[in-house]
Amino acid sequence: MIDLRSDTVTKPSEKMRKAMYDAEVGDDVYEEDPTVNKLEERAAEMLGKEKALFVTSGTQGNQIAALVQCKPSDEVILESNAHIFLYEGAAISAFAGVQTRVIQGERGVMKPEDVEAAIREDDIHFPETGLICLENTHNKAGGAVIPLENMKEIYHIAQKHHVPVHLDGARLFNASVATGIPVKKYAEYVDTVQFCLSKGLGAPVGSIIAGSAEFIARARKWRKRLGGGLRQSGVLAAPGLLALQENVERLTEDHENAKVLADGFSTINGLTLESVVETNIIIVNIAGTHMTTDQFVSELKENGVLAGAFGADTIRFVTNNGVTKEDIDNVLKIIQNIINA
Repeated sequence: MIDLRSDTVTKPSEKMRKAMYDAEVGDDVYEEDPTVNKLEERAAEMLGKEKALFVTSGTQGNQIAALVQCKPSDEVILESNAHIFLYEGAAISAFAGVQTRVIQGERGVMKPEDVEAAIREDDIHFPETGLICLENTHNKAGGAVIPLENMKEIYHIAQKHHVPVHLDGARLFNASVATGIPVKKYAEYVDTVQFCLSKGLGAPVGSIIAGSAEFIARARKWRKRLGGGLRQSGVLAAPGLLALQENVERLTEDHENAKVLADGFSTINGLTLESVVETNIIIVNIAGTHMTTDQFVSELKENGVLAGAFGADTIRFVTNNGVTKEDIDNVLKIIQNIINA
């Protein structure tokens, strides 16, 4: 089965499994797990932040960022198709007690002037703006890279209004590899950042959040409150450390495969690309095939390909380290046969 549903479906390599077996461990709640400590130190260094914290998932990391930086009744500004808004079970409201204020962006990019206009004035009728959230790369926009200059402009506006900025950088390393801009540069224009180890980087579990030492001290308590205080978690951190050491540049392969797949789709009657492919996500409109997304996904599965419905007429394909160039060629042949039939 060729699995293109997500880059979360990757399996740990044999080298990662061995690293898990050999990991030196301790009780991480006491901050005594040497492997976790190494991972956090390495991540903080790469991001140019004072401290980092290993968390169980990207969602947990994003929620901790809101819990630390907001108070109940605050408002959080984010793009209308942000992952935090669409795909995290309204956790930001359930846990942090905040409301969201969404801004319609273009391919995930909010206009700085729209962000500034959305920051609340000092008025007893209004909530207070507690946080601005960015997402890079932007999942719903097809893995679009948010330009560094856009992030910089929004950050300077936020500083002027004394509002912190959080980056949901679940696939931040994809943005870095695609542009050649170091992750440290992207992280420079946010106060806090989260990235996933378990997506394109190929580790089986976990994410990182990073920021100031004060932020991480408070984040550690919120992680505990959310049930994320793990014990001998070096067995989970070890493959994450290996992913940062060996799997970052490998993301180029996923991007190249995504572009080949997108180019192939553009030649198949009935398929229309929803956006330019910049990283490892391809969103294709199938309205021209006169099939429903459920029918299309079912036909794919019967022919050995897994993909996911992503809207009324759209399917998402995500290249990952379990998919080869040969797999991509086979997927194109399979889809052409399905449409011909």
